[in-house]
Amino acid sequence: MIKIAIIVGSTRPGRKAPAVAQWVYDAASQRTDATFEIVDLLAFDLPLLDEPMPPAMGKYTKPHTIAWSEKIAAFDGYVFVTPEYNHGPSGALKNAIDFLYREWNNKAAGFVAYGSAGGTRAVEQLRLIMAELQIADVRGQVALSLYTDFENFATFKPAPVHAKPLAAMLDQVVAWATALKPLRG
Repeated sequence: MIKIAIIVGSTRPGRKAPAVAQWVYDAASQRTDATFEIVDLLAFDLPLLDEPMPPAMGKYTKPHTIAWSEKIAAFDGYVFVTPEYNHGPSGALKNAIDFLYREWNNKAAGFVAYGSAGGTRAVEQLRLIMAELQIADVRGQVALSLYTDFENFATFKPAPVHAKPLAAMLDQVVAWATALKPLRG
């Protein structure tokens, strides 16, 4: 069975990403074509990239990198839940992505983003990063507004209209992760 990680892409105090990731997980867990797991960056306590060798070499020396590598390698695809900070993804998410290389290759990714403009600019940047990592990012995405999907800019209450794009994005991630499986050996 295909395994998909729902990556909580923020470590900031007061972050909204865990609630959004739980919403994605609750919808995804109703499916029978894949298994899903929430992976929270905060649990890995990754410092700024501190490995002496480039990630493409796969010669990790730090326990946190080895744990992160093992976790990410276990999945066939990813749903990145990302805030938009200053027209881009969080620094913590970019840093976590940069720790690894081969673990990401030939897998699929989708995006659920939130911010004042639905997180769309963060996703645009993540799509460029995905290309370099040989991740096939799907077209479907979910754009959540801090103005309409978060009560008082704090409590996550997604509009019902987001259920359909979420389902479509998950369909695409599962299909592409399945199609890419032969490339992963």
